Amino acid sequence: MGNYLGIDVGSITTKSVILGQDDQVLAKSYIRNSGRPIEAIQKGLEEVLAQVGGSISIHGVGTTGSARHLAAYLVGADLIKNEITAHAIAVVDFLPEAKTIIEIGGQDSKIIVLRNGVVVDFGMNTVCAAGTGSFLDQQATRLGISIEAFGDLALQADHPVRIAGRCTVFAETDMIHKQQIGHSVEDIVAGLCDSLVKNYLNNVGRGKEMLSPIVFQGGVAANRGIQKALERELEVSLVIPKHFDVMGAIGAAKLVKRANLFKTQFRGFDLTQKSCSTRGFECSECENQCEVIELLMNHHVVACWGDLCERYRHREKA
Repeated sequence: MGNYLGIDVGSITTKSVILGQDDQVLAKSYIRNSGRPIEAIQKGLEEVLAQVGGSISIHGVGTTGSARHLAAYLVGADLIKNEITAHAIAVVDFLPEAKTIIEIGGQDSKIIVLRNGVVVDFGMNTVCAAGTGSFLDQQATRLGISIEAFGDLALQADHPVRIAGRCTVFAETDMIHKQQIGHSVEDIVAGLCDSLVKNYLNNVGRGKEMLSPIVFQGGVAANRGIQKALERELEVSLVIPKHFDVMGAIGAAKLVKRANLFKTQFRGFDLTQKSCSTRGFECSECENQCEVIELLMNHHVVACWGDLCERYRHREKA
């Protein structure tokens, strides 16, 4: 029993969660990376610590997401897991009968197929942004509206326009054309939601058996326009978890809790007060020419990776 920290660092956002003894969410943070994942992780730790009153004991830390290894080296994680496993365990605990997970994030999207609580298939889209949240962010900026207002505007549309959605470039060109011929912002926004959904289903969801109950999560699950567009296409109501935006971090925390650790490697919340940075170089000692990354904390090397022969790892300091 204890409190567990889960951190999910994606390409656009960093999510942090503290789970209590009964798996209740004691604190959570969802912030944009802005191209600085280390600073985002530190800020996330600051936010969750503030929410629990500035003091709490942590008995284990798990990381996930595309930058899960960087996060693990930085905070001293006890467990590193891929996003599929983390999202799946969070959903199964939340809704054991779930059969499909739709997860749409800032830079990638995924589908996870569950049967009897076990992952039997999955798919990911990490190449084209037309089925991700960044696509909506870009178009919202071009239309001069906030991404927070995007979904509600879509629900006000009378005649959603048809927008080519196979590529962000084509979609943007088509959107501009629709503006120029006089379509309303509401109809264009609704068309963009439909475009993203069709792109997702035709690429990420292609060939997958999407049975109900279907759980919709990720940052884009806050967009009611996308939710309604998905429900129209799938002809089924979606289940949206209370903590839809941090499910990966919840899964990471749950997984490390199940590891039954004797002692955690967590560096502590005072990490937020330390100067942290990385530097990289190419080693020329052999034909491997490894791209080595060093993590510095208060100007001392505390972690190193990328060296296949582990030549530089002896420099690590606690």
